Amino acid sequence: MSNRTKFYINGEWVEPSTSDTIDVINPATELPVGPVALGGQADVDKAVDAAYEAFESYSQTTREERIALFERIIDVYKGRIPEVAKVISEEMGAPMGLANAAQAPVGLGHFNTVLRVLRDFEFEEDLGSARIVKEPAGVCAFITPWNWPINQIATKVAPALAAGCTMVLKPSEVAPFNAILFAEVMDEAGVPAGVFNLVNGDGPTVGAALSSHPKVDMVSFTGSTRAGIEVARNAAPTVKRVAQELGGKSANIILDDANFEEAISRDVFGMCTNSGQSCNAPTRMLVPQDRMDEAASIAKNAAAQVKVGDPNDAGTTIGPVVSAVQYDRIQNLIQAGIDEGAKLEIGGTGRPDGLNAGYYVKPTVFSHVTNDMRIAQEEIFGPVLSLIAYEDDDDAVKIANDTVYGLSGYVSSGSSERARNVARRIRTGNVHINGAGPDQQMPFGGYKQSGNGREWGRYGFEEFLETKAIVG
Repeated sequence: MSNRTKFYINGEWVEPSTSDTIDVINPATELPVGPVALGGQADVDKAVDAAYEAFESYSQTTREERIALFERIIDVYKGRIPEVAKVISEEMGAPMGLANAAQAPVGLGHFNTVLRVLRDFEFEEDLGSARIVKEPAGVCAFITPWNWPINQIATKVAPALAAGCTMVLKPSEVAPFNAILFAEVMDEAGVPAGVFNLVNGDGPTVGAALSSHPKVDMVSFTGSTRAGIEVARNAAPTVKRVAQELGGKSANIILDDANFEEAISRDVFGMCTNSGQSCNAPTRMLVPQDRMDEAASIAKNAAAQVKVGDPNDAGTTIGPVVSAVQYDRIQNLIQAGIDEGAKLEIGGTGRPDGLNAGYYVKPTVFSHVTNDMRIAQEEIFGPVLSLIAYEDDDDAVKIANDTVYGLSGYVSSGSSERARNVARRIRTGNVHINGAGPDQQMPFGGYKQSGNGREWGRYGFEEFLETKAIVG
């Protein structure tokens, strides 16, 4: 890609204001893929000014014009999916099977979902003597992570475009090349100049400049809770709207009437998917106290079936984690679990046998974990499962809610009614029952330190609208 060291601003690929670059590392080989430019304040100002100027005209476009734009974007994106998948696998380590089946096409799914919302959304209604009007929120800044990169770009860009907003995207500098492909799609589809802009860079420089910029009306951030706090601090002086999708430590309650073999095996695999690098991964498995050893045996056997290896190998279940920093953090937390007295059922520190390079982590299962241990409270972001015992349903709910996070929850039971009753008591933004997968129409977001605001579908669309009352 010739645009890897350029930025996309006001409808053109432009040279950065700085000469600073950083190498993007292939986590499977630990070798550089190529450099990406790191922007500065001048690049942010240029991109925000372009979005600010474009807002006046783009915010006044009709529903029909935006529908036509979406149809062009969808058509162009479809043709780039294989390339997007390959790039994502190369820069963040997803197996090609996962990249082709989920990582790349999930972006297309969000555009299709938002297009359906746009076709039917009521932007105006009468209420008493007032006309209630939903208007675009303005210039938006998007700061996105590396773990599901196109997914998190599309969940912000698609609804913002549909609502009539303009935007500047700063993707993760760890895995930025998929975002450059995305910008090429937007350009080829004919998104008006200034409506979508891309500036690469790091959080302390470009991220901070965007979240504090006086011409930015809204900042939407996905990433760690620690970084989200800094984004909110930077945004506070200008009182802009802030939406955050942050960390998680999701509880997975296996009720005593569940099919243990089915539910535990399924959820161990689900926890390991994407090398455990999903903010909603079910990493705390809560099981009845008198069935801990049974559950641990099933989980151990399931984890043993997870094949760690080269992302290009068709037999690989999970690839490496994204970086040396992430690898070291996971190793430290696995060691902490051992030191704190949890029982290591399988896995542990170090690379899997036969893998001498790459940031590969052994699928790891701890049993007899207590909820005050670090491995039960801190987001590990790797294929590490903690089995925690509970006494009854009330105790399970109490343990599930005993965390600063509140993104997702999981419940398995032979009774849908019982599972739903437990689900209603879990303080999280969504709860999956008996292995139900995500639905792009549902609202996605968290309680507590997992963030605020919602993404996906109609709920994500409404985040990018302001409400005006015209009276009389």
